[in-house]
Amino acid sequence: MSDVDGRAGHASRRKRADARRNEQTLLDAAAAVFVASGVEAPVRDIAAEAGVGMGTIYRHFPTRADLIIAVYRHQVEACADAGPALLASSGTPYAALAKWINLFVDFLVTKHGLAAALQSDNAGFETLHAYFLDRLVPVCAQLLDAAAQADEIHSDLNAYELMRGVGNLCVGVDNDSRYDARHMVELLIAGLLRPRTT
Repeated sequence: MSDVDGRAGHASRRKRADARRNEQTLLDAAAAVFVASGVEAPVRDIAAEAGVGMGTIYRHFPTRADLIIAVYRHQVEACADAGPALLASSGTPYAALAKWINLFVDFLVTKHGLAAALQSDNAGFETLHAYFLDRLVPVCAQLLDAAAQADEIHSDLNAYELMRGVGNLCVGVDNDSRYDARHMVELLIAGLLRPRTT
């Protein structure tokens, strides 16, 4: 391989790495805006959050559905990665579980807008939902098992049921400003704690 070919290959790899980083920045910004304002938030708000022009967003994600699906997958992976990291860095397994559920609630805010964005693609939505369950139920189960082994919560809790319960508490949050889903989820998670015997 010539020196010119080597430099071209290195530049190409660097460009791909830069493109991946830029896309991650866009997805982080879009996720933050979607959590704060819903999936119908203007693209200009996402561009402002990311510090880029709107053309950059459309170059990566030609349609709103493309962007929402990418954010959905990005948040699933972030939630999946966060579970073990929180277990390693939190004071207790229960604290890790509570922090993870908070991230999960942020994800659910975005997920609720997905169905509307994919109205005509039911099979695509089902595929994403299966991917979501495959990635996140085992992570939630790991957190529950760790908290149960530490005798912080009861050992008969089911990860899917807990996630479904949290999801149900978050349904309809957009339609009623008097309802604070996050507060209700906090009460649910507080209720998991075993009472301490003296």
